[in-house]
Amino acid sequence: MTDVVVVESPAKAKTINKYLGQDFTVLASFGHVRDLPPKDGSVRPDEDFAMDWTAEDRGEKQVAAIAKAVKGARNLYLATDPDREGEAISWHVQEMLRQKGALKGVQVHRITFNEITKRAVQTALAQPRDLDAPLIDAYLARRALDYLVGFTLSPVLWRKLPGSRSAGRVQSVALRLICEREAEIEIFRAREYWTVEGRFLTLDGAPFVARLTHLHGKKLEQFDLGNEAAALEAKAAVEAADFTISAIEKKRVRRNPPPPFTTSTLQQESSRKLSFGAQQTMRLAQQLYEGVEIRGETVGLITYMRTDGVQMAREAIAGIRDHVREAFGEAYLPASPREYTSRAKNAQEAHEAIRPTDVARTPEEVARYLAPDQRRLYELVWKRAVASQMQSAELDQTGIELSQPTRQTRMRATGSVVAFDGFLKLYREDIDDAPGGAGSEDEDTRMLPPMREQDPARLSAAQADQHFTQPPPRYSEASLVKKMEELGIGRPSTYASILQTLQDRDYVKLEKRRFLPEDRGRLVTAFLVNFFERYVDTGFTASLEEQLDDISGGRADWRAVMRAFWEDFNAAIAATKDLTISAVIDALDQELGPHFFPAPGDGSDPRACPACGNGRLGLRLGRNGAFIGCSNYPECRHTRPLTVAGENEAEGALAGGVKELGPDTATGEMVSLRRGPYGLYVQLGEGSTNEKGKAIKPKRASLVRGMDPDSITIEKALALLALPRIVGIHPESGDEISAAVGRFGPYVKMGSIYKSLDRDDDVLTVGINRAVALLADAKAKVRSLGNHPKDGEVVEVKRGRFGPYAQHAGFVASLPRGTQMDDVTLEQAVLLLAEKGKKLTPPGGIKKPTKKPTARKASAEAGDDAAPVKRKAPPKVKSSPRATRKASPRAKAKV
Repeated sequence: MTDVVVVESPAKAKTINKYLGQDFTVLASFGHVRDLPPKDGSVRPDEDFAMDWTAEDRGEKQVAAIAKAVKGARNLYLATDPDREGEAISWHVQEMLRQKGALKGVQVHRITFNEITKRAVQTALAQPRDLDAPLIDAYLARRALDYLVGFTLSPVLWRKLPGSRSAGRVQSVALRLICEREAEIEIFRAREYWTVEGRFLTLDGAPFVARLTHLHGKKLEQFDLGNEAAALEAKAAVEAADFTISAIEKKRVRRNPPPPFTTSTLQQESSRKLSFGAQQTMRLAQQLYEGVEIRGETVGLITYMRTDGVQMAREAIAGIRDHVREAFGEAYLPASPREYTSRAKNAQEAHEAIRPTDVARTPEEVARYLAPDQRRLYELVWKRAVASQMQSAELDQTGIELSQPTRQTRMRATGSVVAFDGFLKLYREDIDDAPGGAGSEDEDTRMLPPMREQDPARLSAAQADQHFTQPPPRYSEASLVKKMEELGIGRPSTYASILQTLQDRDYVKLEKRRFLPEDRGRLVTAFLVNFFERYVDTGFTASLEEQLDDISGGRADWRAVMRAFWEDFNAAIAATKDLTISAVIDALDQELGPHFFPAPGDGSDPRACPACGNGRLGLRLGRNGAFIGCSNYPECRHTRPLTVAGENEAEGALAGGVKELGPDTATGEMVSLRRGPYGLYVQLGEGSTNEKGKAIKPKRASLVRGMDPDSITIEKALALLALPRIVGIHPESGDEISAAVGRFGPYVKMGSIYKSLDRDDDVLTVGINRAVALLADAKAKVRSLGNHPKDGEVVEVKRGRFGPYAQHAGFVASLPRGTQMDDVTLEQAVLLLAEKGKKLTPPGGIKKPTKKPTARKASAEAGDDAAPVKRKAPPKVKSSPRATRKASPRAKAKV
């Protein structure tokens, strides 16, 4: 019998199966096979944090397939991802197989590899190990923590602050960072300052620019020239002086290359250079890691993409150094390999940095096998890894001081010249997230003309420039990930999902690639800061991450950590039992007053009610959440809603409701962006009429949720109008997969199987690997039994909201209670449909028949003299105690 290897994804399984051949059966778990059920009691602190685990149909089906394959096998290799989550998935698979009794006589091994190449997989098979118990304990602790915070704190939030969604252990800290930065921006007051520059000519007539640094013998600080009068006085002093070159300073500096990518630095650079979001970056990196088809062979192009390690394998470094020597020459190769260590707080040097699996596969060589976005990301990873082993760049920095004879007035000119480009020949990192930040290209290449000390410098012009201080910038995805990494909160695998959850909850929105907190997000943050300050404190969250790392390293017991956390956290929750909603509103009103009621410039009261004149506006709370209301309620009913996510979306994007994007190259018709009653859409032409004069509507396509109307180009509009599009052919079934937009949003389709795209998926660019993975989940909910013996149409079993059911030709029948989808035969389904089949309700529901006139109405129509019709009272039904018992509500919180 063959040995069995379990990996996480079907794409990875297909690739590895080719590497290992007929002696192995490679199966996918499709990620986690079981999880904590989303209800109270799944984690029980009173029972020393015992946990309940449940598997959905997909997990049960995959484990059943693994159990079937393991029967008679000698070895089971658990080869899930090489991180804490991967270790947990392997543990879940092993536990479920053990419960099924499928591991008798089977040796279970854990193997990991950092790249999906034949050499790496075979090396891993030769070096199996046991499951890492401390890593599993760390997973259990993290899962229990996130569950208890979410399912304990979120209900408090719902009761005390209606309209809020959920709270999460790390999510809430990230939200606090965004909200506090916005508060800093709101209270920021710009301050004016001026600078004076002079344009000079050397003896040879070469121009250069210098800035005023000393006036009247005093060094100028930033705000010393605080107004135009002072600036003009300084400008006049410069114009009246005779300057000479009093000093020349030259020094050579070295700039070392940055280390290869970790998860967070990849997300940051991808955001800055490629404008990719964190979710998009990780999805593309997953595709490059799992492999692409190159010359008939599936090849993993990069190493595992969830890591905070910056070190690389010695053989990889040797290969990169050989490439640098061959491609750039000995001058670009340092004498010895560069060794990097992570400076991130709580970094786990568990696996390598993100690098190409084979440096010989250059971006140019593999470009034709990759989608455009895949190619751009692979090029970024490849260049960064190669540059990390290149020689340092050398820059000659020069400082020139100019002064008049008494040295009362002095100016300074600076510049630098790249003496040796080194790694800059291949890769230039964005040192600063802001334009023109330190290390930008302008600074590196600014040159000064040759000059000598005591040479005169002739002033050709002087100018005074006004400036204003700028508020701190809002967080971008890149800068927020960087901040979280610096603080030591979250982990590489969680950053993308945390940022997405904040947007899904309508706590924040992305505007021009910067995070803005919604009012709902600010209310939640203010509530948590006022009543649960410790649990949204960055220091506390970071220390908890350190304890989790101690657990994964075998230095701490996970239950002891949980007991210490739960004792304090449970007490904090209990302390809010008597907290009234009015007390909550008063606290939030005081803290968020400057945001909701900014002071007007005329000195009037920002809280004065515009309706009644003598009432005061304040924060109020209703069943649907917070709003602004008048203190004179109910006499004055003036209210003002808080801003809602998407409320002002695309305002101003369209002038007059129509924005022309350009002509269609195929038809010449104008393509336009328009606003309709159901939102924004693109349209081709203006429509026409047929031979009978009947109007023919023009072709239209709605914008998908999340699309920025300002970013809709003619190319993107035509792509929307061309939907549905063919994504590709399924590698196993050979069926065609297409992508389109339907009533409920974008989806992918194969035959009769549909699957909605996730929020970060793009219907215009979703690739075959992603589509196959999505459809695999949908296929687990649909099973074809064969053709009906009467009409030959397909009979299927499907998983619905209320359980499995059979379907055929518009008729459905629920399966008997306890019957599994995999147990139903074609004959049983046909019999069930014949006996209990009901016609499938069409979209929009069944049209109700016209009601017949009631007796009273008929009587009225017959005239006042018509005899009244007596009605029988409906029989009284004795209610059952069970029927009147209220079902306990289930708390649903996303952790």
